[in-house]
Amino acid sequence: MATTTLAPPIGLTPRALAEVKVIIQDKSVPENYGLRIGVQGGGCSGMSYLLGFDQAKEADEVYDLDGVQLIMDKKYAMYVLGMEVDFQDGLNARGFVFNNPQAKSTCGCGSSFSA
Repeated sequence: MATTTLAPPIGLTPRALAEVKVIIQDKSVPENYGLRIGVQGGGCSGMSYLLGFDQAKEADEVYDLDGVQLIMDKKYAMYVLGMEVDFQDGLNARGFVFNNPQAKSTCGCGSSFSA
């Protein structure tokens, strides 16, 4: 069973948190779903970020960020510890941005990194 912990290993800026809440409302995301953040192999720098809505699974840790459930598989903590997710809505780019201090290098698109 997933465990709920108080201090999340990553943060969401107020803009990112507000955008997540808008998406939850607009897309009618079920109440038992949370925002899953993780990593997977692939991408131009070796690993890429996962961001989406999902139900918590047994290997997950669940954190509460101002009413939004943040879900993360425990094995990804070392790759995202201290990361901050922001949301940009500008002329050049619109979307979530990952600021990861664990990344040794990143690609130009900002959604891929090496650890």
